[in-house]
Amino acid sequence: MPAQAYAGKECVCQLRRGICDQSCVQGMLDTPFYIACLRLVGRRCVVVGGGSVGLEKAEGLLACGGEVTLIAPEAEPELQEYAREGSIRWAQRGYAGPEDLEGVFMVIAATDDTDVNIAVYGDAERRAMLVNVVDVPPLCNFILPAIVRTGPLAIAISTAGASPALAKRMKREIEGQFGEPYARLAVLLNEVRGWAKGTLPTYQDRKEFFEGIVGGEPDPVALLREGDEQAVRELIARAQTAHALQVSRA
Repeated sequence: MPAQAYAGKECVCQLRRGICDQSCVQGMLDTPFYIACLRLVGRRCVVVGGGSVGLEKAEGLLACGGEVTLIAPEAEPELQEYAREGSIRWAQRGYAGPEDLEGVFMVIAATDDTDVNIAVYGDAERRAMLVNVVDVPPLCNFILPAIVRTGPLAIAISTAGASPALAKRMKREIEGQFGEPYARLAVLLNEVRGWAKGTLPTYQDRKEFFEGIVGGEPDPVALLREGDEQAVRELIARAQTAHALQVSRA
């Protein structure tokens, strides 16, 4: 439901009370968001709304290990299949109120019912929960960026809710520029994190070790684009030898 649909409603934005004139939408652009990555494994997450957007949000939560409960009288066929196979729990009814949020870590409202979306937001806010009402930034205490994900590499693109369409365009462009070589390099560097922590005594030593590999010559990303992973492993091994020698001489 677009933010404009809330014009004239009682404003439930934390920053303002009264009749919504949409100025809070503009005000959000002046306040930076605190960017974080959440670990959802084993955490209860609720999606209210069983349409295509609810499907998208449920799949995103499932991909990160969240325990998903769908609340919706009807649901897309894919959501029904997830429920049949036990991947999600489906409460086949409308949103019932605060009791639906007991023990829940995060809730996403993706319905076409303005009053339901406002109720979800208000109930979640009173419980200091994470809540996102899709496409209504004033009714969110967190927003969902567009994500480019390849292996362990995840790049988030956000316009602070101003233009999801622009974020999607940027996602397409970034997918073309960054991808498998960067993800593979992340894996290779992770393989020597234990060695670095055990061998290089200070944060600065470890920083110089990793930055020397990533920003040095030959370029490890270029080597991986050429399919030469062995050359990258040899590059890392040489850096290990050089930094270990520096430590032994200190």
